[in-house]
Amino acid sequence: MESTAQKTLTAKPPHKVLLERLVVPVSHAALQWNEQTLQLVSDAEVFPVVDGIPVMMRNNTTENDHYRSHYVFDSEYNDYFEEREDPATAHDEHRVYQTILKYIPAQTQSVLDVGCGRAWVARELCPKGMFVCSMDISLVNPQKALKKYPYANHAGLVADAFELPFADGAWDCIIASEIIEHVPNPKAFVEELLRVLKPGGKLILSTPYKERLKYSVCVHCNKPTPLHAHIHSFDEHVLTNLVPLPSVRVTWESFGNKALLLFRTYVLLQWLPYTVWRWVDALANVLLNKRAHIVVVWNKLTTK
Repeated sequence: MESTAQKTLTAKPPHKVLLERLVVPVSHAALQWNEQTLQLVSDAEVFPVVDGIPVMMRNNTTENDHYRSHYVFDSEYNDYFEEREDPATAHDEHRVYQTILKYIPAQTQSVLDVGCGRAWVARELCPKGMFVCSMDISLVNPQKALKKYPYANHAGLVADAFELPFADGAWDCIIASEIIEHVPNPKAFVEELLRVLKPGGKLILSTPYKERLKYSVCVHCNKPTPLHAHIHSFDEHVLTNLVPLPSVRVTWESFGNKALLLFRTYVLLQWLPYTVWRWVDALANVLLNKRAHIVVVWNKLTTK
């Protein structure tokens, strides 16, 4: 009798649009879909497919091993799809999403959501006809993403952002929202994302702005541990100079006045259209220049 795991493996093949883009991480060798074994195979490596989701993690030892294991456990322990208990946090998060979305050209066809979390990118963009790949380092979030947003133009993927399983220039747009503050090597992270971005495409990233990192002593290892697992703090100078390439033009904006958050003005501001809210937020930042967020856009030029 087949086990539950075996039945899961036989569910479905990878999404056709995603399959056309996949290669072996690092070597970028070609892959073939084996319908008998339900695996993606190359001459040297084999990758499983679970619920139609390719698991493109190599069995290799890297400097990122601790980062990998931490966020695999994190996604299994925490439910990223739970509704926010604090409405102020939910409103603040919604405004970050709106700021990111305004940078995505209407003609965009393919979007890679790196560290998909609650899959808000698929929720917003799949109904507009864009193909969205919800990618995470653990299987849990892509599985939940496809179940919650079962669009025909939505695919899931398990992969490491430092070893993306794509050839150069595979995606029109890449979104990495609230991810870079967690990764061990921000420069290598951005470089790898830019590698798989098409000329003329946009890499859109959001992160806390000038965050004051706080630490507590871990009860298990007795070492200083950053709250919220944020290990880097960024401003526009750090981010715009992170990957100085002549083929990339970088723009940015900071926003989200902390006083408005502190005094829980969401009660009124949540009803405002985005453009009006931005005007109120900008005025608040003139009076008290305390911004919570920054969005940075790397525009990959069509000619070097």
